[in-house]
Amino acid sequence: MQRRTFLNNSLGIAATGILANHFASVSESGTPAESTSVENLTARLPPAVEHARSVALDVLKPSTKQLEHGLRLHAESVVFDSYGFAPRAAIDGSAIAAAIEAGASDIELSDMREEMSMTRYVHDAVEQQEFLNAWRISGVTCIFQNAGEEGQDPLVLMKRLARFTYATDLLKEYMTKATTPEDVLTAKQAGKHCLYLTGNGVPLTQAWVSVPDELRYLRLFYQLGIRMMHLTYQRRNMIGDGCGETANAGLSDFGRSVIAEMNRVGVIPDCAHSGWQTSLEAAQISSKPVVASHTVCAELDSDPHARSKPDEVIRAIVDTGGLIGICCIPKFLRGSGDIEMLLNHIEYVAKKFGVDHVAIGTDIAYTSQNAEAENKKVPRRPRRREDFRSLWPNDSFMTTSKMTASLAWTNWPLFTVGLVQRGFSDEEIQKIIGGNVMRVCRSSLP
Repeated sequence: MQRRTFLNNSLGIAATGILANHFASVSESGTPAESTSVENLTARLPPAVEHARSVALDVLKPSTKQLEHGLRLHAESVVFDSYGFAPRAAIDGSAIAAAIEAGASDIELSDMREEMSMTRYVHDAVEQQEFLNAWRISGVTCIFQNAGEEGQDPLVLMKRLARFTYATDLLKEYMTKATTPEDVLTAKQAGKHCLYLTGNGVPLTQAWVSVPDELRYLRLFYQLGIRMMHLTYQRRNMIGDGCGETANAGLSDFGRSVIAEMNRVGVIPDCAHSGWQTSLEAAQISSKPVVASHTVCAELDSDPHARSKPDEVIRAIVDTGGLIGICCIPKFLRGSGDIEMLLNHIEYVAKKFGVDHVAIGTDIAYTSQNAEAENKKVPRRPRRREDFRSLWPNDSFMTTSKMTASLAWTNWPLFTVGLVQRGFSDEEIQKIIGGNVMRVCRSSLP
């Protein structure tokens, strides 16, 4: 079958009525809501999404039976991205250009861009349609949403938390903030989507008066809805070494106190960006599940990326009852860097460490198809130095557009199709695409 014919057949499944069913029972694997219709996954695809689906199907080459089964299973199931981003709106290019003309600082401009991309869909009708359409096409029920800029300053961490609180407050008809796994089930049943919030750092006073003083904001952020936190980002902090540090020194004494407080309060320790030794030690001392919410397996490449985890670390995380979320970043996946490589990493964890301990944490987002036109309205700015938090070890891996397209966030339904191809049972697939994250969330609450 030719690629174009195959793609058209796949996108036309819903129109034929073959798979457009609604289900009567409510469970973690399905609900009777409109979101269970396969038509929602396949109808009215924007050109960029159709292209990405085409690229992924060219790689996977599923049979019609596999495709139909995978799409139906995806539509039925609670799909929970173990770390990612809600669809992003286009900026208002004219407003940013005007701010530049008025002499806005780099910080002000950065905040404007971020706020627009994270909230413009609340009040802009065109962007809202883009936002809701991307959710529909993805079939994702819930995202463990990045809701905190990388760092420890409570005021900095609060910005994204405020933006997504604002968005869920004003878009309750479509998207809610979930604070328990039951909220996720309720959203699925109602045909809505939801965000489970994670911070990209542990909020610290940074006054260093005492350990309790340093940790007092951790509970506050839990009360505001944060349910997971990065221990470190790329660099070293007072908790431990990040994955970009060559020293790999591990968890500090203070870091051990942080883990204990996270366990007590009900916040999941996330070592996705932590160094291997920090990740290992965090898992060894934690009394509740630890996760690497968006990472890859080091053993699958002779030159693994710094963001990967070796088997020793994966085993320690699994032994806490935690999980390994496999991300959709080609340079982390290595090898072919595409949807097949994503499936290879998932299969590796499932077969070696157990299907109960693997998830998909995409670490990517859909961006409005209006973004390119809006970005062109913004004058070029002088080149800036690389942010300290983003410094990586040198890496020669070359990412291609084909890799990126095959792993597009809106290709979530095809991730499920790929798992069907790999021979996983429906029950196993439902664990991988959502059930395992739900279990860890339950286990972590106080």
